[in-house]
Amino acid sequence: DDVLNTLHIHRQSCFIIGRESRVADIRTDHISCSKQHAVIQFKLKTKMDGAGNNVQKICPYIMDLESSNGTFLNKKKIESKRYYELLEKDMLNFGSSSRDYVLLAPEDDA
Repeated sequence: DDVLNTLHIHRQSCFIIGRESRVADIRTDHISCSKQHAVIQFKLKTKMDGAGNNVQKICPYIMDLESSNGTFLNKKKIESKRYYELLEKDMLNFGSSSRDYVLLAPEDDA
């Protein structure tokens, strides 16, 4: 299997994944992938730390855009039109494509 270049997804607020070259930020050429298959969206997440302070962090999420053949997070099909938070080392697959997309944290976060 070929290893693709690293995609620095933190440089935009969202990325469309799909086959349609005019729209997709991340192209998937597999026939089982929809023209606009899924989106990676960065959203602000607020949680309380141990001291009771609100801590805000921008986190990546994946959403299937009602694709014909589904989006898979860690080999499990996700529900369409619902955000799923992505964590470091999560693996994404689109349709029946065997290509794996693995989320890596930026080096300054490691």
